[in-house]
Amino acid sequence: MRFLLTRAIGAIALVFAVTSGAVLLAQLAPGDYAGRFDRTPAELAADRHRLGLDRPMWEQYTGWLTRTLTLDLGESFAYQVPVIGLVRERAANTARLAIAALAVATLLGIPWGVITGTRDGIVARVLRALSLFVISVPPLIGAILLLMFAAATGWLPVSGMDGPRNFVVPTLALALPIAAMLERLQSQSIGDALRRPSTAAARARGVSRTRVIWRHAWRQSLAPILGIYGVVVGSLFSGSFAVEYVTSWPGLGNLMRMALMARDTNLVAGCAAAGAAFLAAGILGADVAQALTDPRVRGEGAR
Repeated sequence: MRFLLTRAIGAIALVFAVTSGAVLLAQLAPGDYAGRFDRTPAELAADRHRLGLDRPMWEQYTGWLTRTLTLDLGESFAYQVPVIGLVRERAANTARLAIAALAVATLLGIPWGVITGTRDGIVARVLRALSLFVISVPPLIGAILLLMFAAATGWLPVSGMDGPRNFVVPTLALALPIAAMLERLQSQSIGDALRRPSTAAARARGVSRTRVIWRHAWRQSLAPILGIYGVVVGSLFSGSFAVEYVTSWPGLGNLMRMALMARDTNLVAGCAAAGAAFLAAGILGADVAQALTDPRVRGEGAR
């Protein structure tokens, strides 16, 4: 319980720090939402007063902080609706996309890494080269290439979220770089596990190579894999910023882009809070999974 409490407090602190930083940076940037429109000085002053943009920065921040403590994220300047409703809807779309991408990345990357970490034939070499290529391609470029392929073949829709087939392009654009990263990590980790005395002793007892790999070495190699999943969840959010824009996916990344362009401070803060919550939940889940598989982590985390 002490371990979980420590990690939970850290997750809450992360969400607060990221959201506060987003609010302060948005306020420090030149211009504001009211100044985007061509209006007379009197109309501009009236709008800035109505939106509270004429108050000092510290007053705007403390007002936002007071509302946030009651889970009131304010009203979007651009959409004129509560921010929490907008963020909840778009975060659900991003979460569905992230879960699908994470599942595909895991199903591809883990077996991919086991193969490249335990074999040295032509198949393993091709897979290593492929992973190096995929991991070097940014999500934006990957999404554009997949969109070009979908448009040229007509096999898949290139935008929207009308059905399951609309998931394919954005899911692959997010999943493939993560799968390649998991392959690199899994390959190194299982290679290290195979060189440990325990796996060598199992082989000496006559245990088959396949059993040693999957029952002994793979289980020992899980700790660094689980540890990286918290960062992966955060990268899914940041990567979706570009992928959602290219594929017209109505998710949190697209909403954040529109909020930044509109200088909608309340909406920027809400999107940042949701993104930080994704990251904090991923890190907390990864810490718990590591603690379940390695008791040493529980002991270190509780101190």
